[in-house]
Amino acid sequence: MNRIQEFNALHESNEVLLLGNAWDLLSALSLEKAGFKAIGTTSWGVAKSLGYSDGEMIEFAIQQNVVKMIVDHVKIPVTADIESGYGEDDQTIVDNVLKLADLGASGINIEDSLKNQAGLKPLDQQCHLLSKIRTALEKNGYQGFYINARTDTYLQNQDPLNETIYRAKAYVESGASGIFVPGLKEDDEIRVIISQTNAPLNIMSLPGLTSCNKLKELGVKRLSIGGALYRKVNNLLDHCAAQIYESQDTSILFN
Repeated sequence: MNRIQEFNALHESNEVLLLGNAWDLLSALSLEKAGFKAIGTTSWGVAKSLGYSDGEMIEFAIQQNVVKMIVDHVKIPVTADIESGYGEDDQTIVDNVLKLADLGASGINIEDSLKNQAGLKPLDQQCHLLSKIRTALEKNGYQGFYINARTDTYLQNQDPLNETIYRAKAYVESGASGIFVPGLKEDDEIRVIISQTNAPLNIMSLPGLTSCNKLKELGVKRLSIGGALYRKVNNLLDHCAAQIYESQDTSILFN
């Protein structure tokens, strides 16, 4: 079984796939050592760790290099967060996905948010893009490459439940392997979306939405940490640095 097949199988398991989100090689190795079955990059964490804002403010080559470093050093599947694709046109985005597949990535997250303004991409445009990505992957021998279609309906839409169902169905028909809905957190809405969508549902961990056991009962297949681990680590670093300087004592490093 190759890593793409392995990654797909993790979404077919009876257990929720708890996806560890890494921003560099060190964090990826820590997640693998802890026992995580797969790793996703966090575009937010990658950008922040290098001094940039999120929102495709860094060159795609930088994201690509982070993915390559992780893929080359871990033995578990890696999926890459590529935001909206890092391209002004469909062909550039398709080429970017193929570059990641060539590196050994097992999947991608690709979202439907507009980058230069508020709102979501028109549904037909996003569906056309997903179809082109799937066709190009299969043409190049990457059958089963996991396309996690992220919809930001709960972050931007006034009628998120109905819009999510509408978009999820269309994205799956266009070649998406799974649906990712950050911001979704109500049990009843999670159940409805799962019942109406013929693909694994991925949600983002939030305060009060943390238990894989509970999410398993609801039918969720994948839980992503997102940028939360990066924020936790960064806060600890800030705290330790401040304590060392204020106390003029390095003993905290050895406790």
